[in-house]
Amino acid sequence: MKYVVFGAGMMGSAVAYDLAMAGPGDEIVLTDISPDKAARAARAIGPTVTPLVLDVANDRLVRAALQDAVAAVSAVSYTVNVPLTRAAINARVPLVDLGGNNDIVLQQRAMHAEAQRRGVTIVPNTGLAPGLVNILAMTGFQELDAADAIHLRVGGLPLHPRPPLNYQIVFSPEGLLNEYVERATVLKDGRIEEVDSLTGLETIEFPPPFGTLEAFATSGGVSLLPELLAGKVGTLDYKTIRYPGHCEKFRTLLDLGFASSEPLQAGSSLRTHRELFIDLLGKKLDFREPDVVLLRATISGRKAGRPTTITYECIDHYNPQTAMTAMMRTTAFPSAVIARMLAQGIISSSGVLPPESCVPGDAMIAELARRSIVITKRIMETPS
Repeated sequence: MKYVVFGAGMMGSAVAYDLAMAGPGDEIVLTDISPDKAARAARAIGPTVTPLVLDVANDRLVRAALQDAVAAVSAVSYTVNVPLTRAAINARVPLVDLGGNNDIVLQQRAMHAEAQRRGVTIVPNTGLAPGLVNILAMTGFQELDAADAIHLRVGGLPLHPRPPLNYQIVFSPEGLLNEYVERATVLKDGRIEEVDSLTGLETIEFPPPFGTLEAFATSGGVSLLPELLAGKVGTLDYKTIRYPGHCEKFRTLLDLGFASSEPLQAGSSLRTHRELFIDLLGKKLDFREPDVVLLRATISGRKAGRPTTITYECIDHYNPQTAMTAMMRTTAFPSAVIARMLAQGIISSSGVLPPESCVPGDAMIAELARRSIVITKRIMETPS
C-alpha cells in the first residue's frame, strides 16, 4: 500500500516513521519543498520511504503524488489544508491533517457533501489537541448514560524547565501565540460560549517529579467538540498545562503589546510587534532538550443510575532511541494510526469528519500502547 506524507519536518518525519514501522511492506512517499530535508528524513527512516520534492501549492504535482495512494497525511502548515483537501477529494484519496485552526476546519467542512458524494473521508485536527484528547473525550462521553462535565487538560513541557517562562518551543511559535491570543470555546450550561485565553487559572496535580502545575484556558484544543456536544453536556472546557507562574508572565508580555499588529520600524525593515515576538520565541525558547507531554481527560456524569467519572491520563517522554520528542510522538503517531484505519476500512464513513466523530477510541488507545504511549483509564463510581 502507498501512503503520502506532505511535509518532512518534525511531525511529518514522525508520521512517515510510524507508517513505515507499522507496515514494513508499505511504500511511504515523503514530500517536501526542500530536497535536502525530504532526502535526509527518508534516509533516516529506511528504504521503504521515498523522498519527493514537491510544493504543496502546485495542485498538479499534488494530484500526481496522490495517484494510487491508499491514504495521505498533511503535516504542513494548516494554511494549505483547504487546497490539499480539495485535491484529495478529487483524487478520491483519504486525507488526515494535523489541523490547528478552526476557521480552516470550517472551510474543509464546507466540502463535506462533495466528499460524501465521491466516497472520500477527510479527517482534520488529528494531532494531540485537537485530536487525541477529543477522541478520548468522546469515548468517555459515549460510555456514560448521561454526561454533566468534560474537562480536558493537556501540556507539552520541558522535562527540565528554564526560567523565566519554564517552557521550550515544541511546535510552531506562531501556533503557540495563536493559542494564547485567540478566544477559547467552551460549553456553559450546555451552550457554546467564548472566554479569553490565559484566564481560568487553576492548579493541577501530576505524579512526581511534576507535582503541582497550573492550567489555563487556551484556544483551539476542543475543535468541534462544543458543536457536537452542545445541549448534551453542561460543561466542557480545555486548558493548557504549564509550570507554575508561566501564565502570569506570558499575560504580562501580551498586556505590554508584544503580540500586537502595530508596525515596528527597524532601519529599512518594517515588521509588526507580533512578527518580532514570534521570531524571538522561536530563537530564545528553542532549547531542544528532553520534553514530556501530560494529558488528562475527565468525563463526569451518570451510568446505570450512579454518579460516575471516567478519567484518561497519559504521561509520555522524549524517546532517546528514536530521538523523537514526546510532542512528536503524541501528535504524529495518532495521525498515522488514523491514516492506517482509513486505508484498512476501519473508518468507513465518508465526508469531512472530525476525529471525535469517526475514530474508535479503544482501538486508538490499543494502537498507541503498541508504540509505548500508554493511556490509563480510571472509572470511579459513587453509590447513589
